[in-house]
Amino acid sequence: MPRPGSIIIVSLLGLVSLPLLAAWLVPGGLELRLTLVKEERPVLVLPLKPEERFTIHYYHSVENAPIWEEHSMDKNGKIYIEEEKYEKFGAGMGKMPGVGRMVKQGIYEVITDMHMPVGDFILRVGSPGVDHTLIWRNRRYNLSDTMAHKAVRFSGKPVSMLKQIWRSLWIPRKLAGSKDS
Repeated sequence: MPRPGSIIIVSLLGLVSLPLLAAWLVPGGLELRLTLVKEERPVLVLPLKPEERFTIHYYHSVENAPIWEEHSMDKNGKIYIEEEKYEKFGAGMGKMPGVGRMVKQGIYEVITDMHMPVGDFILRVGSPGVDHTLIWRNRRYNLSDTMAHKAVRFSGKPVSMLKQIWRSLWIPRKLAGSKDS
């Protein structure tokens, strides 16, 4: 016959482990991971909601004109480019036939409604001055200040609610060289 103390301990362990198990099994959202390719080391992990956008901002290496590339992620972690905005047409810029629509916003040319899948991609981070900057929830992470000339993989994946809660406790308030907007 089990002792009453043992029953209480087992019951308490069950009550504590049940919510943890549920949080581990229940989908919690997405992670955007920036990983240094050579070292295979994550340098930044950010939580995202499906369809939430993040932006890569930089200055064109030839034209020295500002460019914004807006991305989103679907519920499976696949990354899409949604919009490109630039001041003037430069090398490698411009409309792709059948993708999005071109509009004018003040002095900027904007390709909207792109929703073109890019999946995981690698960005070779430019020098300071090119200022490759990740903008997410009004935070700015200047990658050029901390990772110039390095290849960084952008990838996404769904995570459990437990992992999302855990990560939310460790979101870097500032990556070296980052600024809150």
